[in-house]
Amino acid sequence: MGQKVRPTGYRIGIVEDWRSRWYASKKEFGALLVEDHKIRSFVKTKYQYAGIPKIEIERTRDQVVVHLFTARPGIIIGRKGQEVDRLKAELEDLTGRRMELKIVEVNSPFRSAVLVAEDIAQQLMKRGSFRRIVKRTLDQVMEAGVYGIKVQVSGRLGGAEMSRTEKAIRGSIPLSTLQRHVDYGFATAKTAQGIIGVKVWIDLGDYKDEENGDGANAAAGQAPQKPKKTHKR
Repeated sequence: MGQKVRPTGYRIGIVEDWRSRWYASKKEFGALLVEDHKIRSFVKTKYQYAGIPKIEIERTRDQVVVHLFTARPGIIIGRKGQEVDRLKAELEDLTGRRMELKIVEVNSPFRSAVLVAEDIAQQLMKRGSFRRIVKRTLDQVMEAGVYGIKVQVSGRLGGAEMSRTEKAIRGSIPLSTLQRHVDYGFATAKTAQGIIGVKVWIDLGDYKDEENGDGANAAAGQAPQKPKKTHKR
């Protein structure tokens, strides 16, 4: 990771997959990029409690395929798939294109840095003690079978006059091993005293171990996880 904040930045396209997978001419590229941002912002705002760590977008000539990764697929799918049909119609109105939604279930929320950061932010907004919240989170994430976690919170912690930064590390967070899968997440907690930023780094092990399906699960003494369930609509 070096001195960079986000470890995925220079792994993208090498060992990390792209979040948007499509090609376009120079003339269309900017408009489609803005459209991707609109789709992601709309879904994250509408389903902020559905635990969505990432949204991947693929495009063909006449269709947009949106892969929604979520820890709570029931919230998005709804009863008899009514909610996902409504979301599909709203996205088609927003973009004016034919949409296809694929819901991918996230088996372990504590192995996703984005979900861990959002969970810490929600607890901070409920006026919990930041030291207790961070300590409990470190324990829960390490129990999920990861190699290491680092949490950094910045702002007017505990309602203090001056803002400051606090860090907590458990296990290993390698800074210069490119074959290591270090997940990164960021969230903001809007408290009465001001905004508190939360950054989370999680070491999930080597990419090649994840492909074999043993990686961190083997280190934690767990059986390899089953393939993710996908719900196509």
